[in-house]
Amino acid sequence: MSVERSVGKALVTGASRGLGAVIAERLAADGWHVLLNYAHDTAGASAVAGRVRAQGHSIEIVKFDVTSEEEVAAALAAAGPIAVVVNNATGPQPEIPVEDQTWDDHLDQLKFFVKAPLLILQAVLPGMKEAGTGRIINIGSEVADLGNPEFAQYVAAKMAMHGLTRSWARALGPFGITVNTVEPGWIPVERHADVAADSYESYTKTLALSHMGTPADVADTVAFFAADGSRFVTGQRIAVNGGKTMS
Repeated sequence: MSVERSVGKALVTGASRGLGAVIAERLAADGWHVLLNYAHDTAGASAVAGRVRAQGHSIEIVKFDVTSEEEVAAALAAAGPIAVVVNNATGPQPEIPVEDQTWDDHLDQLKFFVKAPLLILQAVLPGMKEAGTGRIINIGSEVADLGNPEFAQYVAAKMAMHGLTRSWARALGPFGITVNTVEPGWIPVERHADVAADSYESYTKTLALSHMGTPADVADTVAFFAADGSRFVTGQRIAVNGGKTMS
């Protein structure tokens, strides 16, 4: 099957599985040449790329640690100009009682949600400025609004990530670059395979819409922010969680 013409390059970090994989597949279907980033799961990344190519879309795999200054700089220098960045990569997300949390627990989260987006932005920014356009899409979490207990290190880092969104939107707007946050709720993916049915039922009861969301719901919102139709939207945080959080 022939590959369609690309509308530009879109980097999706942490895309070997879960939400990242579905986002990568959706952007590829929209005509973007997707750079599928991963750090460890080679088999998963290959499977995602295989599905995309089987549909005739354009994708390549770029392995690097998003928290490493050296690896980010090298990989993105080799990639060439990038029009869209989706900051989706994450690490372990343990629940830790507040009295047991350490500063290193907080740093572990900040590395993914503040350091990594900063490193990536600085690598792609010259090309976006030269092009006079660009899209930065940060994947947040509803926990930033809910303040889940025993999760302060993750909650704080996700809120900090949206702080980047707001500041960068003002700083980069004059260059035609938009920056937005997509904030999923609990969207079941592979790692939730063993979650008990009553947990789904309890969560669903808290939603304005009476059903769980899917990864495609998140990918659709990301696709909107990547597309030209979102050109006058920046600095925003859109919750994709069936109305669980409203403001």
